[in-house]
Amino acid sequence: MPHGIGELFSILSAAAWAVGVILYRRLGESLPPLQLNFLKNCLVFMMLIPAIPLLHGFALPSFSGQQIFLSVLSGLIGIGLADTLYFRALNEVGAGRMGILGNFYSPFVLLLSFIFLGDRLNPWQWCGFALVSSGVFLASKPSAVEASRPAHYFRGLMFGLLSIGLMAISIILVKRVLEAQPLLWVTGLRMLGAVIGMVLIAAFRQELFLLKPPKAMRWKPLIIAAFVGQFVAMVFWLAGYKFTSASVAAILNETASVFILLLAWLWLKEPLTRRGLIGVGLTLSGVSFMLWARS
Repeated sequence: MPHGIGELFSILSAAAWAVGVILYRRLGESLPPLQLNFLKNCLVFMMLIPAIPLLHGFALPSFSGQQIFLSVLSGLIGIGLADTLYFRALNEVGAGRMGILGNFYSPFVLLLSFIFLGDRLNPWQWCGFALVSSGVFLASKPSAVEASRPAHYFRGLMFGLLSIGLMAISIILVKRVLEAQPLLWVTGLRMLGAVIGMVLIAAFRQELFLLKPPKAMRWKPLIIAAFVGQFVAMVFWLAGYKFTSASVAAILNETASVFILLLAWLWLKEPLTRRGLIGVGLTLSGVSFMLWARS
């Protein structure tokens, strides 16, 4: 693979996820989090079935039992549980506040990758981390007009923090598997774990009815959101972790908040404030530091 391809995949993943967040925010107004997560993951799983042989051929890879277990567990934790909590938090605290909570993702991954994977950042990469985090915080911080706390704010805050922590754990679990096995096969096993996890959650909560599509389902926006915001974003996300260190990929993933800000300005005609522009500039500077440090 060309040098720096992992970093490119991580940034593309952030951009695709940002598109998905805007679409999911609207879908979440009519679908409960568990139902939304289950339906979009079933769609993604069906997208992976033809994509795997197209990219990797029909030969079965030689996964060990441990690699299969870690891949499925990663999907159960990082998609089935974490995404459901994320959508719940998104509904309760809003996209802007979830952007701020997203700042905790890279520190979680940095700590876990330091402990379990032996990852280290050089001084220039630490500078990039500081710039990206500062820029994302400025760009995603709600304005004074939006600063009033919504109902269930603290509950949503806890759901958001827990979802981000579980996402960090899930990628550390599967990092070594990604390095050794075909990308889409690992993605497929993670999606299988996600679907199993959501069926277990629904059964535990005695809410299996939530796994059925509603009669007045808006399929077109859900399919678009599932393809761009989950299928494309997740494949690029995992590819970033496959071809660069977990620490670097996690930092670059934070640029999703800046992409959300820019898309809201271009797509939803929301105002782009001076603080937001400064945040975008800091984030882009930080990304430049990260890419330059790897060159």
